[in-house]
Amino acid sequence: MVRPVRSSGSTRSPVRDRYGGKQQAVRQAEQSDQAVKAVDSVLISGFFSVLALISWALFLFATFAFVDAAFRRQDAYRAADKNNKAFWLIILGIAAVVMKLFSLLSFLPVIGLIAVIVYMVDVRPAVREISGRGGGSGSGPRSLRRRNGGSSSDGPYGPYNGGR
Repeated sequence: MVRPVRSSGSTRSPVRDRYGGKQQAVRQAEQSDQAVKAVDSVLISGFFSVLALISWALFLFATFAFVDAAFRRQDAYRAADKNNKAFWLIILGIAAVVMKLFSLLSFLPVIGLIAVIVYMVDVRPAVREISGRGGGSGSGPRSLRRRNGGSSSDGPYGPYNGGR
């Protein structure tokens, strides 16, 4: 029976001494890679969470525009010289569906967002001006001032006299 020879102070075999440092370096590298992957997964999931919130907000924005277009009078679109009500309902409805179904990273929701912005910035104010502020005629601050004896040339602080 042959007994192994022990060196003074070290219980490692010569083979372990030769490769032990490399194995430890590999283990440390693997641990750091795992830490980087964990941080990456947190950042990526956070990014997609923010993207999902933005997607919901844009969907709600498009839905608001669709509902607003649905409640406006059809003759107000013609009087404001904009496309008819059916056109805007179709465009805004498609925009809302596209914003819900597709990712914001594709181009279709961007096109839908442009259509919603055009409605909200250009068409809606023109239609509101024709049909009255609240949707019905006779509502709003201008009509209240006129009913109380003011004229159409009144400013916010009284009648405008043209610098006289």
